[in-house]
Amino acid sequence: MKTTKPDPTAVRHPDLVKRHFSAAAPNQLWVTDLTFVPTWAGVAYVCFIIDAFSRMIVGWRVASHMRTETVLDAIEMARWSRGKHLPGLRCHSDAGAQFTSIRYGERLQEIGAVPSIGSVGDSFDNALAETVNGYYKAELVRGPDHPGPWKTVEELELATLGWVHWHNQERLHGFIGDVPPAEFEEPFYAENRQAIALAENTTLGSL
Repeated sequence: MKTTKPDPTAVRHPDLVKRHFSAAAPNQLWVTDLTFVPTWAGVAYVCFIIDAFSRMIVGWRVASHMRTETVLDAIEMARWSRGKHLPGLRCHSDAGAQFTSIRYGERLQEIGAVPSIGSVGDSFDNALAETVNGYYKAELVRGPDHPGPWKTVEELELATLGWVHWHNQERLHGFIGDVPPAEFEEPFYAENRQAIALAENTTLGSL
């Protein structure tokens, strides 16, 4: 089953990442993708949004469909957890119709972000998101704690909630020095708390 179905009529945003999946600070580069998981009740579609700085999953959604709303719901969660206005943020994805839709571009514009899209049919152009999808399936979907098939989309959604918390708070990531994403971000926010507060106040004052 393919989750990347390009819309030939949609305007493609440029690739602003060029396979460089790293960032000097949080909320400079997010990557996102859709994947699928079979259940007895039908196919579940899973969308993750990952911050390239720390590998933190900042937004996610499990749904019984792969419409644009699934991606928009994940963005709303990311906006709730990371801030309502994030100027300078790039949000990178593949060329699926959900990510080239007008509503997706408008939602990113609301938070000050710009879309970035890789080439069609090349998983390396969205390698970080593909990597997260891969170990999500290895650790949870087909993991040792759940040897059989998933029964419902809701069962998978509840399990994904717990897995994302573990991923962000406890899972060790080699790219960031074998610490969890939450721990990796702590020194940045401790050092930049005053500057971040000033930026937030400035943003609120301009609204």
